[in-house]
Amino acid sequence: MISLARYLKYFKKELMIGPFFKLLEAVFELIVPLVMASIIDIGIKNGDKRYVLERGAIILLLGIVGLLFALICQYSAARASQGFGTRVRNDLFAHINTLSHAELDQLGTNSLITVITNDVNQVQLAVAMLIRLVVRAPFLVIGATVMAMFLDLKVSLIFLAVVPVISFLLYIIMKKSIPFYRIRQKALDKISLVTRENLTGARVIRAFSRQEREEQRFEQVNGEAADIAIHVGKLSALLSPATFVIMNFAICAIIWFGGMRVNTGKLTQGEVIALINYMMQISLALVVVANLVIIFTKAAACATRINKIFDMKASISEGTYQGEAGDLSCDEHAPILSLRNISFAYPGSEEYALEDISFDIFQGETIGIIGGTGSGKSTLVNLLPRFYDVTEGAIKLEGTLLKEYTHEAIRSRFGIAPQKAVLFYGSIRDNLKMAKPEATEKELWKAIRTAQAEEFVDKLPGKLDYMIMQDGKNLSGGQKQRLTIARALVANPKLLILDDSSSALDYTTDAGLRRALKTECADMAILMVGQRAAAIKQADRIIVLEDGKLAGIGRHSELMESCEVYREICLSQLSEEEVNRG
Repeated sequence: MISLARYLKYFKKELMIGPFFKLLEAVFELIVPLVMASIIDIGIKNGDKRYVLERGAIILLLGIVGLLFALICQYSAARASQGFGTRVRNDLFAHINTLSHAELDQLGTNSLITVITNDVNQVQLAVAMLIRLVVRAPFLVIGATVMAMFLDLKVSLIFLAVVPVISFLLYIIMKKSIPFYRIRQKALDKISLVTRENLTGARVIRAFSRQEREEQRFEQVNGEAADIAIHVGKLSALLSPATFVIMNFAICAIIWFGGMRVNTGKLTQGEVIALINYMMQISLALVVVANLVIIFTKAAACATRINKIFDMKASISEGTYQGEAGDLSCDEHAPILSLRNISFAYPGSEEYALEDISFDIFQGETIGIIGGTGSGKSTLVNLLPRFYDVTEGAIKLEGTLLKEYTHEAIRSRFGIAPQKAVLFYGSIRDNLKMAKPEATEKELWKAIRTAQAEEFVDKLPGKLDYMIMQDGKNLSGGQKQRLTIARALVANPKLLILDDSSSALDYTTDAGLRRALKTECADMAILMVGQRAAAIKQADRIIVLEDGKLAGIGRHSELMESCEVYREICLSQLSEEEVNRG
């Protein structure tokens, strides 16, 4: 947690004001037993009602002022803890967005969600407790012991014996329970994973009538988390009864030895009551300390997970070269993108997903990429905008190594319609403007027409202002795909990547899309990844992949003669007449 303390520098005033006023409240609390002792020894003993009322008014005043100080401390703690949590979340979210796909794959979506919500909340609670109770509880223990020594040094030896015993008890229990808090956080990750899968895959689960199986799966992971929590709870539950048993013995000892001291005239009855009150204050303060230890133990485990993300650096270092962003002019004889002997293996894998791939992409060229499932098509197109770095070889963009560019410069040249159509909650207009926030109405509609989405967008209530639900659930699969293609087109990129992004389109719409791209995007280099041979056979060149290797490259007619893999794919999908027509 120490490394996260840097966020507390923004709340120095609250960190000083809160504990200071809580300390004053504790001082007033320590004064109350002395006032009570004077009421018993003077007011009640002498039957002086006026004295009792005056001292009672003092106790009431101490209580009111103490409450006011406690509220000031509470307000300071709330401001500091909420501000701390907000800043940590903001920085954590910003840092996550700097990580490459490799780190995000390693961390996992569910773990990240748990960290940015549950873990930050736990650390935030620890900050609040730090301001409210960390100063007060130890001060009460020490202060009550000192006050007891002030009243009677011999009886105060009971206090000096009790505090170390309870402290040792706290240490033993906490030492055994701390490891389980870390395990519990991992169990919460599993619950998050199962919940997320069930919510996103609800239709699939119901389609196969697997609700009962998923309920059992959830009960299992939830039960594991509950078992850990119960085990830790059993250990922590020993604190309060064990503490109170020790305290009760201590109170009995105070009454016994205090009574003996009263008989000899060394103590008064009121002072014995004051000593008992101080022991109760210590008892309650140590219980608070026990709860603080639990809170800070949980927070320490959560802070470790938070710092793990903060300490993780992106494996892809950003370059400084900007290029000539937005300049679509390019030497037609020079490739806009060049791949030389590239190989790639996913982090943690010993096998190459792609191996020894080389080809060039020229301005205005349409390239089709085809291959069987798992041949590396999506992996290849993910390397081009540098979502991952190549393991071997080099990629050059406009003659400059890709790794020398800034991320913004690279992404400004690419328009990407991913394999899975992802739309965000908001209007169609907001979604289309992601690549170009200043895009005009005319530019939006041009992209919509090119993506063959005008027909359905024009019929929607509000048209561009039509609100898309989370994950685009109020749109069909084909509609979502067309809008993602339109979003990629809005910025008029140099390179357009369509990663199997027309798989949900019917043949007529797909053909219309290809014709529109040919006429409206003549200056773009277009990479079309597809499973359909009919969708890519008109491309200027076709790249055929098999098991991560380049099986062939050329036009449709050339590949039909020279590439066995491509010929098999075409003949499995098209008739002889359709094949020859290409």
